[in-house]
This record gives sequence, structure tokens and C-alpha cells, in this order.
Amino acid sequence: MADVREVFDRLPGSATRSANRRKVFLAVAIKSDTQVGIARRTHLSQATVSAAVKELERAGLVRGAKTDGKGRGGKVFLIPTEQVGVGVHLGFNHVTVVARRLDKVFDDVAVRVNAEGVARGWNRALPVVRDMILDVIEATGRERSDVFSLGVAVPRMIDPRTNEFTRPVLHPWRPGDNPAKDLGDLLGVRAVIDNDANLGALAEQTYGTREHAETVVYVKVSTGVGAGIIVHNSVLRGHRGMAGEIGHLTVDPDGAMCQCGGRGCLETVIGAEALVQQVRLARPRAGADFEHLEDVIRAAKEHDAVCTRVIKDAGRTLGRFLAQLCNLFNPDVVVVGGQLAECDVLLDGCKESLYRFALPGAVDAGSGFDLTLSELGTRAEAQGALVLGLRGQENPASTAKG
Repeated sequence: MADVREVFDRLPGSATRSANRRKVFLAVAIKSDTQVGIARRTHLSQATVSAAVKELERAGLVRGAKTDGKGRGGKVFLIPTEQVGVGVHLGFNHVTVVARRLDKVFDDVAVRVNAEGVARGWNRALPVVRDMILDVIEATGRERSDVFSLGVAVPRMIDPRTNEFTRPVLHPWRPGDNPAKDLGDLLGVRAVIDNDANLGALAEQTYGTREHAETVVYVKVSTGVGAGIIVHNSVLRGHRGMAGEIGHLTVDPDGAMCQCGGRGCLETVIGAEALVQQVRLARPRAGADFEHLEDVIRAAKEHDAVCTRVIKDAGRTLGRFLAQLCNLFNPDVVVVGGQLAECDVLLDGCKESLYRFALPGAVDAGSGFDLTLSELGTRAEAQGALVLGLRGQENPASTAKG
């Protein structure tokens, strides 16, 4: 198959028709769907989607299953393609890279995970991340030149107007760090970057069971704490990309200093370092056994009393703040992800506080509300980054390079 971009360039029609075809194609690349579903996800009319699908079929880019005589009943699929989408999650202590051929289903991906992360600086992590990306592309059976899109997830705020870190730039990043540009230059594509909690929310709504939910909140609890908010299929980013930063809501005005420059932020109470420190204080003789959050989670799964209590208390604290989010946004679902979501006891504590402090009409059983753990696990942010990269191709001329 020819490069998709070359096919788009050859198709006739106005700029509007071209934009609609591209939007429909990318929606199908993100997830095969019915024409009704594509219309809902793209905010295009069903007539516009139908016309675009017919043109894409004639161009040899998609195929549709016509089950109702009008072409709207069955799903639309991409024909076999060489193009590859890549998603990268640059976590503090983990890097996850996913890649898939665009004609494959979302979970038919090649995955690479590294436990190093970017906590020691981007310059140190960059060579490792480059190797991971090239390796994962090779695992799809394709080459670097076949990469169609790239999305990057990071645990910091991203200004949506510039595609760069919101200032002031927070640790471990430094002024001048630009992972989207660095990785985009590596692959020769326009890379798009966003906060990892935003992209976890995007992945859960796109590929989870709550795809028809109007408002989805995804809460990532790992080294840091953050929330991504989806409203009407759009990420709520805020004026400078700082929406959903619940990790920097104040628990104790005189508490521990946070990396953001504040004191007593939620992140300083239930973030990874705080939880590890609580366990080490309670178990001083076994302190060497608890260096990382993974150690605490593993012990809690083995029913260690201290670790279980620390994580459940973290859930109770988180639940109080989620109650305020529910009162503000009245979401259909709150999804808890990140490393701590691997431990069910976190959700138990979270529910205790959520149902105690939230408005009953927003969260009770008859409201349709759901509080649940991530369906996509630790791949959620990388999968969301892959979706973001594809969405960023809707108007490539206006997408910030790198």
C-alpha cells in the first residue's frame, strides 16, 4: 500500500472535503467503528461520514461492512497497511512504548517497558528511549520510515498552545527539554505531547467500556498524582494545560514541600515517595526492603499489615478529593489508574471517602455513576499517547513540529 499521506494528496475535492476524509480515516485508524460511531466521535454529520467513507473506499484506504443496505450498519475497517502509530509514556520511573500497524485492533500492539524512567533527567533517558522506539517498531514488522504518527505522554503540564512544557518547568524536566521534538525528529513525523493523566483518560474512553460516557475522569496514582478529564469526547486541558492537577491541591498548608513549590500538596501525602517513607518509618528494621513503590505494592498484595494500611489510607485520602471532583463535574465514571491501581485495597479506601463526602445524587447506585480500576492497566497512558498522535494528524499543517 502507498503512503497514506500520498494518497490523501492525490484525492480531489475542496479543503473541507479533504479535512473530513482525513478526520474519518484517522477515526478508523484509532478504532474500527460503525458510521454512526464515527460520526459521534468526529462530530461530523452521518451524511458527511457516509460520503467520506465512500471516497476512502474508492481510494483503497478503508473497507466497510454494509449490513443495512445503506452502509451504516457494519463497522468500517482500514485495509492492510504498512503505516505504524507509536505511543510513548515517559514516566518518572518507567518508560512504556507501544506501536501497532494502523489496520490492527488497539490491543494488537508491540510493547516495550523500561524501569529506568526519566527521573534522572531527559538527556540521560533519551538514548534508551530512542532504542526502545526503534525496537518496538521492528517488532511490528515495519521500519522507521513506516511511522505515521507519534504521541508522547509525560507526568507534567503541557501548554496546548505551544506543544511544550508549561512554565515554570518542573523536575525532572529542565528548561529546553523538548521530548516531542527530539523523538519526532528521530522518526521524521510531527509528534504531539500531553499530560499522561489526560492521555490515560483518552485511552479509557476510547478503548474501555465507557466509550459512550459524556464525562470521564481518569486519576493516575503513581510517583505523582494527576487527573485527566474528558467532556464530550474532548480532553479538558485548561488555558495553559493545567486542568486536572489534583496532585497539587493542598492537604496541609504547613505540610511537606512539594516539587511544584507549594506545601502539603496531595502528591506529598499519597505520592510514591510519601508512601515508601511511611512504610520505612513503621518498619525501620526492614527499611532496606522498601526502596520503591513496587516494593510496597508487592508486600500489600502479600497481605503485609503495614503496607496494606498505608495504601488503604492513601485511597481514603484520594477519595475525599475525588468527591470534590464529582461535586464539580458530575462525571459518569471515575477510573483509577497508575501503579497503585494494581492494588485493590486502594479502591476500597477510595470508595469509603468518596461515598461519604460526595453529593449522593452524583455517586449513589441509582445515578449510573461508577468508580472503577483502569481496564488498560499500566499501558493506558501509552495507548492514549498513540491515540493523541493519530488525532494530531487531523490538521498536520497546524500541528507544532515536535
